[in-house]
Amino acid sequence: MRVLPAIDIRDGKSVRLFQGDFDQQTTYPIDPAVLAQDYARAGFRELHLVDLDGAKDGHRRNLQTIDKIVAAGDVQIQLGGGIRRESDLRELFSAGVTRCVVGSVAAADPRLVSSWLEEFGTGAIVLALDVRVQNDEPWVQTHGWTRSAGITLWQLLDAYADCGVVQVLCTDVACDGALAGPNAQLYRDTLDRYPAIELQASGGIRDIEDLQTLRGCGASAAITGRALLDGRISNSEIEQFLRVA
Repeated sequence: MRVLPAIDIRDGKSVRLFQGDFDQQTTYPIDPAVLAQDYARAGFRELHLVDLDGAKDGHRRNLQTIDKIVAAGDVQIQLGGGIRRESDLRELFSAGVTRCVVGSVAAADPRLVSSWLEEFGTGAIVLALDVRVQNDEPWVQTHGWTRSAGITLWQLLDAYADCGVVQVLCTDVACDGALAGPNAQLYRDTLDRYPAIELQASGGIRDIEDLQTLRGCGASAAITGRALLDGRISNSEIEQFLRVA
């Protein structure tokens, strides 16, 4: 299982949100580009970047910061936030982004995103299908988790059934930034229903044991932000984990 440090960027700063709430933000006193270099030196080969301004309103205002990270060329970059059009994909791939994460439009227009998967390949696009669990059903959230798509995760994944082995990044919003542990049961249920997808698990990871749990669930990758920023997972722990992940 791969592990990707998350760098959430808002107004050019490294931040973390609590349960996706833009009013509950923690700002970290480190430049996102410097943080990316630190992760590269720690041995990570991939980073997960999120343009939170883009995710919220579709206006990607952190391009200069993102370009600086990509230009360093130290690691592969997976980027999400505000990607709404095919022209966005072409621009980011041309800039050196390895994978683009598509969220709101993946829920709103599966036919369009399916055409992108065919055009660019399933290895280049990740579907960000983030959920709030209500009455035991995972309901998909969009626009930086500020709106419900009115559709369950299962219904949306059915819409992509003919696209082959798709990459899906799934976050239980209630877990995100809470350091209360990931929703392992959600990931088990998802892979039981859709064993062909490559699942990236995100939200709630607090320690190395949670990463081990996610590996046991069958996740292809795990994304963690606050646990690394707060030092809850040490470089030595992650180095040992990655040897066998």
